[in-house]
Amino acid sequence: MKDSQNENRKKSYKPRRDNDEESFDRKKTVRGAGKRTSSIKRSSSAEGKNSSSVKKSSSYGSGRQSAKRGASVVRRGTAVGGKRTPNTPSNNDGTTRLNKYISNAGICSRRDADKLIEAGAVSVNGEVVTSMGYKVKPGDVVSYGGQILRSETKRYFLLNKPKGFITTLDDPQERQTVMQLMHGCCRERIYPVGRLDKNTTGLLLFTNDGDLAKRLTHPSSKVYKIYQVECDRAVSREDMQQMLDGIELEDGFIAVDDVQYQDGGKDRRIVGVALHSGKNRIVRRIFEHFGYDVHKLDRCVFAGLTKKDLPRGRYRELTEQEVGYLKMI
Repeated sequence: MKDSQNENRKKSYKPRRDNDEESFDRKKTVRGAGKRTSSIKRSSSAEGKNSSSVKKSSSYGSGRQSAKRGASVVRRGTAVGGKRTPNTPSNNDGTTRLNKYISNAGICSRRDADKLIEAGAVSVNGEVVTSMGYKVKPGDVVSYGGQILRSETKRYFLLNKPKGFITTLDDPQERQTVMQLMHGCCRERIYPVGRLDKNTTGLLLFTNDGDLAKRLTHPSSKVYKIYQVECDRAVSREDMQQMLDGIELEDGFIAVDDVQYQDGGKDRRIVGVALHSGKNRIVRRIFEHFGYDVHKLDRCVFAGLTKKDLPRGRYRELTEQEVGYLKMI
């Protein structure tokens, strides 16, 4: 009799699923990544009823995506307590792979460093090295382009770019560049991640982390961005719906994740646009496709980073939490 009762208990018992990992991922999401910025405010209840013809994309807002990305990191190798375990064991002998050493010096990503090594453009202790697996030992002198490379501390800065500055390291025409705004921020050699047009304002990331810069600018990364767009005339709901459905441009198909009027449509010349595409001048080209002239374009959100407490023309260094979030992308 007791055996049959025990057997029934085993059948009726269902293990309780642990949700600790999911809650942990959500806590790790960078603050502001899942919140909508003030640049794109929801329409009032009255306006919402009138604008029901414009579909809302379910992908709008990066909080859900951030949680998913965080979950994938946990599955790949997050240790107890949220500390991430390395994918490969560290070198206890103090050596560093040559491509990583070049990347740490702020020259390029490790993938591009492999190309430099293969081309014979890098030397160690005066001898050209073309071996992909070469390891730099403490005291070795690594040279590229006639200069000695030194491994640098990784630095990450966010600039609220003003109008009238071009995104380049140096300009032969001696125009104002974003590097002039970053002068004196650190001793390391940093460079912009991606670019903003001369007349486009908003968030621009700077770093000497070649691997991260490569990942954020690669089309497959689909970094989430939000722009505030001011046009020469009111933007119609029909055009907004077509932006959501997708249009054909000269370089292929493109669809935005979301587009809405700002402040409930008080001024329908101003809209907020959310998208993942990293194509050149994509926002301006979308509106030009419909015959609009973009008077102002401002990037309000970049990869979960916002302009909060960052005045125009100023920069700040990213927190460890923000850097960790970027590396999850």
